[in-house]
Amino acid sequence: MTFSLGNEQEVQMRVILTQVYDALKEKGYNPINQIVGYLLSEDPTYITTHNNARSLIRKLDRDELLQALVKYYLNN
Repeated sequence: MTFSLGNEQEVQMRVILTQVYDALKEKGYNPINQIVGYLLSEDPTYITTHNNARSLIRKLDRDELLQALVKYYLNN
């Protein structure tokens, strides 16, 4: 299976992921651990409802987000 993401979609993912990260940090959570927990389990309770973060992250397709993260990691 191959994936193809448009640049606009990657920008939207970055914006949403940054907002979720900031909301988790504001609430005193370890944002990386919480986001990884969500990505592995798809359990939305890993993400706070603060600043609508839980609703925002559920707008993203988990497979596409993982693909973008791996692509970014390997390209940098």
